[in-house]
Amino acid sequence: MGGIMSGVGKGVTVASVGKILQSRGYKVTAIKIDPYINVDAGTMNPTEHGEVFVTEDADETDQDIGNYERFLDINIYRVNYMTTGRVYQSVIQRERNLEYGGKCVEVVPHIPEEVISRIRKAASKSKADITIVEIGGTVGEYQNILFLEAARLMHYRWPQDVLFMLVTYLPVPGTLGEMKTKPTQYAVRELNSAGIQPDFIIGRSTHELDGPRKKKISTFCNVEKENVISNPDVGSIYEVPLILEKERMSDKIIKKLGLRPRKKDLDAWRQLVAKTKRLKKVVKIGMVGKYFATGDFILPDAYLSVIESVRHAAIANGVKVEIDWLNSDAYEKDKRMVKELKKYDGIIVPGGFGKRGIEGKILAIQYARENKLPYFGLCLGMQLATIEFARNVVGLKGANSTEINPDTKYPVIHIMPDQAEKLSKNQYGNTMRLGAYPCVLDKKSLAFKAYQKNRISERHRHRYEFNNDFRVKLTKKGLLLAGLSPDKKLVEIIELPNHPFFVGTQFHPEFKSRPLNPHPLFKAFIAAAKKHSK
Repeated sequence: MGGIMSGVGKGVTVASVGKILQSRGYKVTAIKIDPYINVDAGTMNPTEHGEVFVTEDADETDQDIGNYERFLDINIYRVNYMTTGRVYQSVIQRERNLEYGGKCVEVVPHIPEEVISRIRKAASKSKADITIVEIGGTVGEYQNILFLEAARLMHYRWPQDVLFMLVTYLPVPGTLGEMKTKPTQYAVRELNSAGIQPDFIIGRSTHELDGPRKKKISTFCNVEKENVISNPDVGSIYEVPLILEKERMSDKIIKKLGLRPRKKDLDAWRQLVAKTKRLKKVVKIGMVGKYFATGDFILPDAYLSVIESVRHAAIANGVKVEIDWLNSDAYEKDKRMVKELKKYDGIIVPGGFGKRGIEGKILAIQYARENKLPYFGLCLGMQLATIEFARNVVGLKGANSTEINPDTKYPVIHIMPDQAEKLSKNQYGNTMRLGAYPCVLDKKSLAFKAYQKNRISERHRHRYEFNNDFRVKLTKKGLLLAGLSPDKKLVEIIELPNHPFFVGTQFHPEFKSRPLNPHPLFKAFIAAAKKHSK
């Protein structure tokens, strides 16, 4: 659970705790509970809520599921994600089916019981020794009180098997220069009012928690001093498991759960972090998007998996990466601004929806194609690369996607037939082409060289596709259809052969990259960017 404020780092903490327990030889899984009425994350605004992470089995989930997958190097499935809307939907459906045997169905106990049932089902399906559950939101909010009640009930029934961790924030006001514990004391009091006493308090801050602060938290929050864990800001989130182990956290959890200690093995993770710190050479990547500005602040969470995939690939290529956020709207207002791209070693156009900023992105893609700048287009980025090629190489003036211009004369990107039917019925939630699908690679392609195999599986999230009516015209002018669905009906990857790196994927490769196992296409892209930087 989180205290004091949102964005305190619960997701990374859950993933890191999972990693250190996994390093002790235990099978670990993680569950995310979002306190939204939304049934899933697919209909949420990415600027407000952050990235929508897609699972292998086609669920649209919170970005923390991505953190769990990356740290634990496992696939997390639909059963491991729940929202208030999803829980209520299940309870109401069961009531309609008379599964409660005519009882009066109430918020308490039936909603908490459904939550407990879902937690146990996820743990069972994963065959996990330890299941870590993240309750979204902040302690004291009305929205997550029913999930806290479910947690309290679980501890009441299985006290030896349930531990509570509060991830809190300890501010260091600049005018005072002292770390303050009072907000954490109030957060624990709020948690106590829900019938829960934390076993561990994990203190997030700009600084390490010192002895006096740990003692004060221990005294006023009724937690052993050794179980007040310091988790300060670090240069990379991948350092967090090592920070927690520095405080022997896995030993303490194992002891409290009454499990047998096992040998630690974090060697590969330590080597990863050590390598990250040794990197000197820098490549500059421009991310051309529109979902990162909110008022005067830049919030790149909408592209979290893309950012992490770039970092994984950079480490594998022995370079540091600097990512700049380039707002495509600016290129539309002043086309000359696109020349700023010459200072980058590669650009990425990630996924997205809607008309805003589209022409600016197409200008950026044109610049990358004409100036031999490594380009990687993801989902929408692949579609816009197709449009740019159709307009400026094939000569199909005004070529477009029917999502952007339904009346375009040259709809080189168009809606999939089954998607058109769904949209006509206003069926938006969880109805896109979602989840993992197979793809067959052309052996002449850069993609084949990167993957080192001709059949792959990648995750999708889209409604629009390459229009096959234009295959011949585009391929005659040099566009390579580098990846197709097994039935050859769907174009999954496009490339330009006579270019250092010009690749667009209809799927989202960022969802499958892991720090110890970077995605092949991101590795190839950063390798091209590294070469360009020379």
